[in-house]
Amino acid sequence: MRALKIAATGMSAQQLRVETISNNLANMNTTAYNARRAEFADLHYQQVSRAGSVNASDGTVLPTGVQVGLGVRPAAVSVHLSQGALQQTNNDLDVAIDGKGYLEVTLPSGQTAYTRDGSLKRSAEGLIVTNDGFAVSPEITIPDDAKSISINAEGEVYGYFDETSAGQLLGQLTLAGFTNPKGLEAIGSNLFTETEASGPATVSTAGEDGLGTLRQGYLEASSVDAVREVTELIAAQRGYEMNAKVISAVDQMMGATTQVR
Repeated sequence: MRALKIAATGMSAQQLRVETISNNLANMNTTAYNARRAEFADLHYQQVSRAGSVNASDGTVLPTGVQVGLGVRPAAVSVHLSQGALQQTNNDLDVAIDGKGYLEVTLPSGQTAYTRDGSLKRSAEGLIVTNDGFAVSPEITIPDDAKSISINAEGEVYGYFDETSAGQLLGQLTLAGFTNPKGLEAIGSNLFTETEASGPATVSTAGEDGLGTLRQGYLEASSVDAVREVTELIAAQRGYEMNAKVISAVDQMMGATTQVR
């Protein structure tokens, strides 16, 4: 009976939905994390009798036909892009992106990655890096004798020293934008790489091209709505249970068939 396989695809779909929700809840405190949503599409159809075909008995055209669906399939796990709340930290190297841009990061392989996690650090060499030690591009080095730094909305980094009251420009952070940011490939550690779907990065100064500005001393919180996720989780659980009941019902029907004398 086809219903067994159909219900199995339904259970598999709800399992993927639960896994996506659990990942969202696990990252509800992850800096600049955007919630994911599992999306589905109906599977193939068996055309028992095609709509528009001629009825052999009297020559009339069938208005609808008979199409038997064969289940559901995952279509995408898309990112719901939204600005998370900005939380004040007062750390000199914490920067939140107030807009849709991404910071550029250079991986050890030389590949460029992108992130919205602005919890930056200072390496032993004075280089501005991410939590994992990856250098932010363009590279900016803070001198050892710098007492403090400031980062303005345009990404300009100034260092302050004892002998001068005016800040010294050390470099400028840039932002990258994409035609389709949902097409970026997540590689973990709050990092993304560009793909054919996302299109190439457009790098610009903060405050230009609609990429947003930087706010020093702030971090972007996760955009996960815990109440919504729990509601989605309950709905997914109910969907899984109903598909399991279909399998149980079909098993009983098959059992009744085998007992026919």
